[in-house]
Amino acid sequence: MPEESVIEFSNVTLGFNGKDIIKDLDFSLGNGEFCYLIGATGSGKSSLLRLIYRDHMPDYGDVFAAGEHVTRLKEKDIPFLRRKLGIVFQDFQLLPDRNVYDNVAFALEVTGHKRSFIKQRALECLAMVGLSHKHSNMPGDLSGGEQQRVVIARALANEPRIMLADEPTGNLDPEASQSIMELLMQINNRGMAILMVTHNYDIVRQFPARTVKLEHKNLTELPPGKV
Repeated sequence: MPEESVIEFSNVTLGFNGKDIIKDLDFSLGNGEFCYLIGATGSGKSSLLRLIYRDHMPDYGDVFAAGEHVTRLKEKDIPFLRRKLGIVFQDFQLLPDRNVYDNVAFALEVTGHKRSFIKQRALECLAMVGLSHKHSNMPGDLSGGEQQRVVIARALANEPRIMLADEPTGNLDPEASQSIMELLMQINNRGMAILMVTHNYDIVRQFPARTVKLEHKNLTELPPGKV
C-alpha cells in the first residue's frame, strides 16, 4: 500500500449468491482526504465499507486500510484493525442504557485503557463535538443530530486514522444534517481521512469534495459537487 494512501483496493471482486456486486475494482483514499461514495440503492456501497473493516471478505483482490493488509488479517487481529477506524452508522447504535459519557467511554474501555485516561479522552471527544454539557444525558433525551454527534465522538475516541461514515445524515433533518457535515469537515481539516456514503446529493453539492459513484460494479470519479 502506498504510504500516501490510507485505503487501497486492488482488483477487488465481491459477489453474493453467485452475482457480482463489485468487480475488478481499484480505489485509493489518500491520507487526510475526504471522499463521498454515492450510487443507487443496492449498488454495494455499504458492502464496500464492510470490506474495509473486514465484515466482508472479497472473492478476489486485496484490501488495505490503515497500514493493514485487511484481506490477510487473522481473525484475532480484526479488532485491532477496527480500532484504527472510526465507524459512524446511520442508525446511531448507541447503548440505550448508558449515558452519553459512558457510550463514548465504552469504546476506550474495550481497548484496556486506564480509567484516568478514559475519563480525559472521553470528555475531550465530547468537547470536540460540542456536547460536553450533555455528558450525563441518556441517548433517548437527545435529538437525532445530538445522538449522531455522540456517535462521532465515540468514533474519534481511539484516535483513528480513518473515519467511515455510512449515511451519517440519513435520519436527520436538513438543519441537523448541515451541522453534522460542518463537524465532519472540521474533523477532516484536522487531518483525518473520511470516506462517506450518502444519498443526499444536496449535501454533496453544498460541501463539495472528491466524489466517486458505484455503478455497473465499479467506481466512476465525478467532478466535486457535480451530481
